[in-house]
Amino acid sequence: MRRAESWRADAPARRPLLARGPLFSVPAAGPGRTGASPVALTVDDGPDPTWTPRLLDVLDSHDVRATFFVIGERAAHHPELLRRTLAAGHTIGNHSYTHTQPFAALPPDLVAEELRRTQRVVSEATGRAPVLFRAPAGGWSRTVLGAARDQGLTPVDWSVDPKDWRPPPPARIARTVLGARAGDIVLCHDGGGDRSGTVAALDTALGQLRAQGVEFTTL
Repeated sequence: MRRAESWRADAPARRPLLARGPLFSVPAAGPGRTGASPVALTVDDGPDPTWTPRLLDVLDSHDVRATFFVIGERAAHHPELLRRTLAAGHTIGNHSYTHTQPFAALPPDLVAEELRRTQRVVSEATGRAPVLFRAPAGGWSRTVLGAARDQGLTPVDWSVDPKDWRPPPPARIARTVLGARAGDIVLCHDGGGDRSGTVAALDTALGQLRAQGVEFTTL
């Protein structure tokens, strides 16, 4: 299941339904900024021993820094990839421990534990705890948003989705990424299957976007 958004009504009434919801665009930098907002490339479902290193190489070749939302149980098996990702200047976010779906249907205590276990894995491997969280498949609810906030995490969604997890042909992935505009948060994946199409598509799309003067930022 993907993009299983379910705004459930069974959470405590003290949490308004949409209050402090996830980010769908790059936050404004405040007064004094000039020019267009940068684009944020985000990468979900890793780390993967095959595709994460290849994607890191592509990002480095285009001087692009991204935000990697990692799955805790995969991160626990590949702590060296977490360290390499951070050393290259990227940001690591929390993407739950098991990527269970629909995530918003989990009991509140399990939602909290999914976040907590991933926080611990990343912190122990890198010395840095994530400050961002993305729910699997965008499975947001008041319970999920509350658990993220309770653990000091900012929830993050996306605005551009090439659906590379299916996976479509690389040209189609690249075409969608090339449609990114100032302030967009782009979703791609480096885990969960064969991501050769994603790697090839980003190599193409990032080169063209950089040539057009598009700036990228981590979240």
